[in-house]
Amino acid sequence: MSLRLIIIGALPNSLINFRGNLIKVINHKGHQITAMAATKGPLVSQQLAAWGANYRSYPIQRNGLNPLVDWQTWRFLCQTFRELQPDVIFAYTIKPVIWGGLACRVLPGTRFYALITGLGFAFQGKTLKRKLLSKLVTVLYRTALKRAERVIFQNPDNLNEFVQRGIVPSGKCALVNGSGVDISRYANTPLPNKSITFLTIGRLLGEKGFREYAQAAQIIKSRYPGVTLQLLGPEDSSPDGIPLNEVQNWHEQGWIEYLGSTDDVRHYLRNCHIYVLPSYHEGMPRTVLEAMATGRPILTTDVPGCRETVTNGDNGYLVPKADAQALAERIIWFIENRAQWERMGKRSREIAEEKYDVNKVNAQLMEIMGL
Repeated sequence: MSLRLIIIGALPNSLINFRGNLIKVINHKGHQITAMAATKGPLVSQQLAAWGANYRSYPIQRNGLNPLVDWQTWRFLCQTFRELQPDVIFAYTIKPVIWGGLACRVLPGTRFYALITGLGFAFQGKTLKRKLLSKLVTVLYRTALKRAERVIFQNPDNLNEFVQRGIVPSGKCALVNGSGVDISRYANTPLPNKSITFLTIGRLLGEKGFREYAQAAQIIKSRYPGVTLQLLGPEDSSPDGIPLNEVQNWHEQGWIEYLGSTDDVRHYLRNCHIYVLPSYHEGMPRTVLEAMATGRPILTTDVPGCRETVTNGDNGYLVPKADAQALAERIIWFIENRAQWERMGKRSREIAEEKYDVNKVNAQLMEIMGL
């Protein structure tokens, strides 16, 4: 039976990069899809149309707490739901989940599914502002998820956090292996024949651990000046955003090589030897999965989401978060143990194929949503 679905995200490109394969699978099953995110570019609409999905933009402020903008988001979603009368709504990331969950109450018969892709800024830190924000977001999540058929998590730590906070009962929770990775698009490639190169990718946020990466790079360059430590990623408007001039200063000091931003990371992954992600928290880091599929050893932090991707000594190593010295020491280990790279990279690829193949993850999501 053909169903009407709405998929709600925040960033238009995330519909392509993170949900594209899922949209294609849903379309192949004969269901009607409307994808929603913030103001689009024409290429996003064209790509979604090619996959059989309609596109609608809606007003959403991904970062910040402006009650007027959030009220406009909720109101627009209510109007859209009434117009389209979907059978199923699938929302991911914090604001689409919260306002989509609240708006779906206008359609009592519609099934609502929420994908929690990480705890994000609101649940981190000890300051009074963070604690108040955490309490507010907890109440909003609890209210928005009352109508959810299932709440889907990408790692067990996030699931347990929601259950312990009383946001959602454990019986309503489901667990999947991240967003998955297209292992055919991210092909296994040999390590490049060039000077030693480390790479990290992500939006320029403090809680991605990029300041610690820069500090570690300063230590590394003093001992191994021929080693390259690269950073790839765009600016971000979040309160946690790192100013671009700070990153450019790291580049000018010669500690890191800042590569700007890109829509396709494959070239950069192929041209590095070790992939690094010193993040403070993740749902399941997509760039790590892409690096694993490419056949690269992984150096990341022992935090929710990241720790699921690495077994120490097998396909890489875990280090404590926010610890530039420990990060530098493990980078030095990689520099001095080049003979281990190929074995670790091979294991990364095998784990990506076994656990994180996007087709397997999407099959899980389809089963959870009864599609």
